[in-house]
Amino acid sequence: MGRTEAAIPKPKTRFLKVKCSSCGNEQIIFSNANSNVKCLACNNILAESKGGKVKLRAKVVKELD
Repeated sequence: MGRTEAAIPKPKTRFLKVKCSSCGNEQIIFSNANSNVKCLACNNILAESKGGKVKLRAKVVKELD
């Protein structure tokens, strides 16, 4: 008996581990944040909200699933 597997679409949003370019602090942010994301250590802006996906100002270390 054949079994058909339904394809489950991957979400378009994800969590990102980013590294601050000013102080080197690493933190986890949401790819579709609705407000600017600041570094918890030095208050530098890591990502700017653009009404959808954020504009990153920090280096992405890892994409988390």
